[in-house]
Amino acid sequence: MSKVLSPQVLRDQAERAATDEPKLERVMSPFANFAIAMSTICILAGGIASFHIGFCSVGGAAIGLGWPLCCLFSLTVALTMARIASAFPFAGGPYQWAAQLGNNGCGWVAGCFNLAGLATVQAAINVGVCQFVVGASSRVGGWEPGLVHPTILSAIVVAMTLSQALINHWGMRLTSWLTSFSGGLIIAVSGLLTVALLVFPVLAGSHFDLSRLVTVSNYSGPAGGNVWPPTASVAWLFALGLLLPAFTITGFDAAAQTAEETTNPERNVPRGIVRAVLISGLAGWIMLAAIVLAAPDMDEAAARGDASFFHILRAVVPQPLRLFFYIGIGLAQYICGLATLTASSRLAYALARDRGLPFSGALKRIGTHHTPSVAIWSVATVVCAFAVSIPYTAIASVCAIFLYIAYVLPTAIGLFKYAHWSGRAQWGGSGWWYPPLAIVCVLGCVGLIVIGMQPPNEIALWVVAVMIVVLLGLWFGGVRHYFRQPVP
Repeated sequence: MSKVLSPQVLRDQAERAATDEPKLERVMSPFANFAIAMSTICILAGGIASFHIGFCSVGGAAIGLGWPLCCLFSLTVALTMARIASAFPFAGGPYQWAAQLGNNGCGWVAGCFNLAGLATVQAAINVGVCQFVVGASSRVGGWEPGLVHPTILSAIVVAMTLSQALINHWGMRLTSWLTSFSGGLIIAVSGLLTVALLVFPVLAGSHFDLSRLVTVSNYSGPAGGNVWPPTASVAWLFALGLLLPAFTITGFDAAAQTAEETTNPERNVPRGIVRAVLISGLAGWIMLAAIVLAAPDMDEAAARGDASFFHILRAVVPQPLRLFFYIGIGLAQYICGLATLTASSRLAYALARDRGLPFSGALKRIGTHHTPSVAIWSVATVVCAFAVSIPYTAIASVCAIFLYIAYVLPTAIGLFKYAHWSGRAQWGGSGWWYPPLAIVCVLGCVGLIVIGMQPPNEIALWVVAVMIVVLLGLWFGGVRHYFRQPVP
């Protein structure tokens, strides 16, 4: 059943046609759309940089049991998002969906949470890249990573973010090529890393203990390098360890953010979303399980805290091969940040196109390279501010909360109005499975919000609270008067 357009929507359509607004260039192939989602998720970024968040909670069980459990939730969210994306294949993703299914306010709130989530996730990615490169360099060069002054680390993160903005500014063809390359790079490096971690211990005479993947250990406090505060509750530690997959399997809305630059988006965007989550979840599970199984001593590795991955890799893999992995992982993480900026700048462009952001007239401008240049540099500036002001684990918690709120809001609205829009979708068959999965998404999102605000990440509560206050102030302070309903 097609949605009946309101008179206001029809007027906005006519206004856009009259002003002949520039359009984004539709150059992305189905694989490129899938690859940008894969690159934004990037198991070599979140999975490696945040490995200690899971491993130093309850040990191997965080990977063997916690990872697939949370990935099933992510896949559920992806399936419901894909169904809506097929019905509304427009730049803006959850922002457009919430507006079309609900109203202006719902769309604007979803868009702001989505934009803030993408900005914070890129900040977390780039901080993680910097920490990974410094950690890898110190182990190759034999010096202490703590010797690098925090100001220098912040400067590296800022330079990295600005370089990603420059690549985005140059055009979608270059960005699309890099993210397509990254999709293959992620699969290749993660596959080779998994093989190396499984083969070298066997050659050295070790035997794998599969029970590690289901064994729950209490690595809170000093036993886990003080990643998590001391606690006697392993059940709560297990829940905190879920932040590893929750943070890693995010950003798959990038396939939807670039819908207006993708060919046949009604079918290719939903496929890109679901395939990226499914492949990333499975590949990430196998790779991280291999890291756990390869560890010579679980207690010693956990005690290294955020250096646990480096400790395990150094104990198992020869140095020349380690250098190869360091380079491959670092490059994949960098392109992950690039892909995230691509998605966030397109969302900022979509919001500005509908007068939903301050300085919308400038932010919706399309540059000579057919990219939203002002939006790209503005988002990059916000990313730099997040990266230099909030600790890494807190950024990871905040971005997961922001993004899943944005993902689940249109899903919840779509549940109540399913009969009115499901006929538009060209992917997912009859879609009978949507309502029960949507309920699971809402309940899972509530649980994620609670977990993400626990110590030592209690700053996430204040960040989310400030976000809500700012949104209320902006909406009732004037945005609601000039923000126009997103036009399909």
